Amino acid sequence: MKKLLSVLVSFMLLFALACGKESDVVKAGETIKIGFLGPMTGDAGNYGKLMSQAVKVAVEEFNAAGGAEGFNAEVLVEDTEGKVEKANPAIEKLAGVDKVFGIVGSVFSSVSLAVAPKAEASKIVMISPSSTHKDLPEKGKFIFRDVMSDALQAIVFGKYLAKVENVKTVAILYIKNDYSQGLAMDFKAQFEKEGGKVVAVETALQGDKDFKTQLTKIKGANPEAIYFPNYVAEIAQMLEQSKQLGIKAKFYSADGFSNPQILELAGDLANGVIYTQAAEQPTSQKRKDFEAKYQAKWGEKPDAFSLNAYDGAWIMLNAIKATSSKAMGGNLKVDRDKVRDFVAKTKDYDGASGKITFTDNGDLVANIGIYTAENKKFKQLKMFKLDGEKLVEIK
Repeated sequence: MKKLLSVLVSFMLLFALACGKESDVVKAGETIKIGFLGPMTGDAGNYGKLMSQAVKVAVEEFNAAGGAEGFNAEVLVEDTEGKVEKANPAIEKLAGVDKVFGIVGSVFSSVSLAVAPKAEASKIVMISPSSTHKDLPEKGKFIFRDVMSDALQAIVFGKYLAKVENVKTVAILYIKNDYSQGLAMDFKAQFEKEGGKVVAVETALQGDKDFKTQLTKIKGANPEAIYFPNYVAEIAQMLEQSKQLGIKAKFYSADGFSNPQILELAGDLANGVIYTQAAEQPTSQKRKDFEAKYQAKWGEKPDAFSLNAYDGAWIMLNAIKATSSKAMGGNLKVDRDKVRDFVAKTKDYDGASGKITFTDNGDLVANIGIYTAENKKFKQLKMFKLDGEKLVEIK
């Protein structure tokens, strides 16, 4: 009896090793699940809509190419509304119920910072296409992003305004969230370090619509320029209310301005606003093919963050394909640690957004573009990199 029991125990151990943990196995006939975490409704819904559509294109291409060992992928979209309180149950569902192997997202820094610990604890590779807060990569080894950090764009922009545009005085109006506040403080520190003067700093709460009190104070400080490191819903209102108050300063922003919805919300007021974003690389055939597929499927053009979302999804899916193997019963064994290690080794990946390389802590190696809006289109004006403390233009 003891001998039989020993044999059964040994068999069960071998079976467990062959099949892996339940969360690491895709059963025959099921799909490889990845998640998308972002706002699909509310003022910020357009950000999530454009990016999730890009992930769906990547998944369709992956499946059409045979998937991983014949297993198709599926993307599960969770609407955070851009709010931490909505994101927490969403990540719990993706990790605990759906048992996803990767997440593209989240979209906003505050949400990504909140959900990253759960993704890390669950060994879910998370690649954000748009969360730029400088602290995000420090949340764990499973956390990545293919977008430049706030710290990098704030430092470059602080130097650019002071040294290239010779701006002497700036006012800042930011929303109290991790993205906007981080950018505002990093920009302020760098601009002052370069000899500029920040004559006013005003704040508002997420969801506020009326900024006239803050803008009136800013008008009284008479700055040459005003920096709005916010999302498009707030920026459009700030531009409109600045016009109503007769403010004549030049307006500047960050990569949150790059969503094409700003061209509709602000109209002609968007013209001339200068902002930072990852530098646009030479248009590759891969980008042309993606943009054509995206336009044909969704009837609209992808924005810059959508390019990042598409690339992040493909990096994730390639990692799953490269590291997975068939298990007993026709199942698919996916090793989460190996998926993470494969993603971490990404170097010069030829993406739709350009070449992608991750640093040792999961950050993106990036150059910075200076952009403007002109006649309902975005246009790159200049491109820079940092060489130590020196701002170097790339021509």
